[in-house]
Amino acid sequence: MRMTIEDDKPMNVAVLGPGGVGGLLAALLSRRGDRVVCIARPSTCERLLADGISVRSKRFGDFKASVEAASELRSPVDVCFVAVKATELGSALDRVSRDALGNALIVPFLNGVEHVAALREKYGEAVVPATIRVEATRVSPGLIEQASPFAFIELALAGGADAARGQNIRSLAHHLVAAGLDVEIRSDEALMLWGKLGFLAPLALLTTHEKTSAGEVRTKHRSSLLSVVHEVAEVARGAGAPIDEQATLKLFDSVPASMQSSMQKDAAAGRTTEIEAIGGAILRAAKQHGVEVPLTSKLVANIRSRQPKAAKDGSEKRAH
Repeated sequence: MRMTIEDDKPMNVAVLGPGGVGGLLAALLSRRGDRVVCIARPSTCERLLADGISVRSKRFGDFKASVEAASELRSPVDVCFVAVKATELGSALDRVSRDALGNALIVPFLNGVEHVAALREKYGEAVVPATIRVEATRVSPGLIEQASPFAFIELALAGGADAARGQNIRSLAHHLVAAGLDVEIRSDEALMLWGKLGFLAPLALLTTHEKTSAGEVRTKHRSSLLSVVHEVAEVARGAGAPIDEQATLKLFDSVPASMQSSMQKDAAAGRTTEIEAIGGAILRAAKQHGVEVPLTSKLVANIRSRQPKAAKDGSEKRAH
């Protein structure tokens, strides 16, 4: 039996990975009135069950929300948001079996473009490609700081989706808007995913390589910014997704000058970065489509060289 998401009724929501993005979504939907279960490691579950999730945000205000928590999904839900980092996707999916999921929608908020195929191998057409643009950080388990004035979600509605599934996606969009997020539905998932990567890759690669903020990248390193934006756009065109370079630059110029990328923060802390999901994906697509990307290649090589040893040794195994 197919579950139906109704616009004005509470949803049953699972969030796999209640970090910066997942924790923010979990808290916002719980505050709205949805039942939310966070799927996480046992130690994180203990904290969430005891203290809930606290959010500090200029956009959404400071508030606290109660959530359920479990180390694996045990009962069907209406939607499961996948918000782990790309480096953790393989092991995290062991916590969400296809049988436990039922007929839920799977909505991934991962960086890059390659994860959709990996998710569809396991969950089939339940996967709804999505993107999110937001600056949110997990300070500690259950404590989320959201700094950006924007919190924008895109959901892909494939042309072949049946009527019931399409209505569920539209109703999900309604729920997210009611929770305070900006949401748009896209008909072209490749254009949507590459559009996000066209902005994210220059931000992540240049802030990490130069160890500086978005504001300095777009002023002191503008020639490099223009080059990377152009290279990624050329790769996207080769992949059948003609993204708009000028729109990407306009967006980059509009973000807060102090904005940092999660890759930059991970690199500074000595953690494994998402270089394979972001930069590596571009290089693999560039090779496939015969596109030269000299500056992007240089930046990726430099950031790869700074990875923790275990991450460098296993980088190719994590690529989908």
